[in-house]
Amino acid sequence: MMVSFWLGLCLACLTISIILAIFRGALGPSPFDRVLAVNTVGTLVVLSICVYGFFDGRPEFLDIAVLYALINFIGTIVVLKFFRHGTLGDHVASSKEDE
Repeated sequence: MMVSFWLGLCLACLTISIILAIFRGALGPSPFDRVLAVNTVGTLVVLSICVYGFFDGRPEFLDIAVLYALINFIGTIVVLKFFRHGTLGDHVASSKEDE
């Protein structure tokens, strides 16, 4: 009985944090604030998976959480690279880069 109370409390707090991060992303003045908010949501989802796996007694959920964290990290790097360079792959060197 107490385990389900603490699980519910932890997941409720994480859900509130996710909602606040989504609002921050919607109100962010720059694209980088929005990327940071999406990364925060991903991190909170990873934490939610870990908490659920802990309370449910299923340690294999930690493997899933690590994989999701890696995907979240790579996705954030890709989006930031796209914002900086305007492309994800090889691009033609501009006159600025030639100098």
